[in-house]
Amino acid sequence: MNTQGMTMSTDRERVEQEVRELCQSGDIGRAVERTLQGYGMEIMRLMASVLHNPELAKDAFSVFCESLLKGLPAFRWESSLRTWSYRLARNACYQLAHAPAARETPVSSSGIPDEALKHRSDTRPWQRTSVKERFRALRESLEPEERMLLLLRVDQRLAWTEVARVMWDEDTAPTSAALSRKATALRQQFQRIKAHLRTLALQQGLIDQDESMEPAQ
Repeated sequence: MNTQGMTMSTDRERVEQEVRELCQSGDIGRAVERTLQGYGMEIMRLMASVLHNPELAKDAFSVFCESLLKGLPAFRWESSLRTWSYRLARNACYQLAHAPAARETPVSSSGIPDEALKHRSDTRPWQRTSVKERFRALRESLEPEERMLLLLRVDQRLAWTEVARVMWDEDTAPTSAALSRKATALRQQFQRIKAHLRTLALQQGLIDQDESMEPAQ
């Protein structure tokens, strides 16, 4: 793990510990505030990427905040706070995406905070500025569920078990065996999505036949 990754890990550990202590003391208001300080921007960035609509993303973030406030007192810390927050965000996105009034206008750089649009600097040829937007357009052509999977695994670098918890469709908590099966199924879906994106990228000349565009596994 590089220095930046170690710093991010330490920061997250600090957020998790502080929020847990605030919850234990009954200060849910401050616990929510600290959660949003720690994870709010990455949650908003995820919603903007999944929903393709700045106003819808803001509405989904409001739903997420309400769910966080209501759910945090009963949160049992069976997963990390970050993973659970992503599950709330995923549910909020789907709630808004499937609402009758949901619109399908593209996200623009003026529609959400600038920081929510920032991406990591990349080094592979197909990710450089000259083609990155075209590749991002390919990714945004996917279904919301597929985009969510890529964002969680590639952009946010969640472990497969964490991705499975976020994408768990039932209200009851998964058993270890069920979580493992879900993680395996999602990993297989991830491989199919990668293959599909590679085919599209080849068709549009974004990569050569012998060029790799492997995201994180």
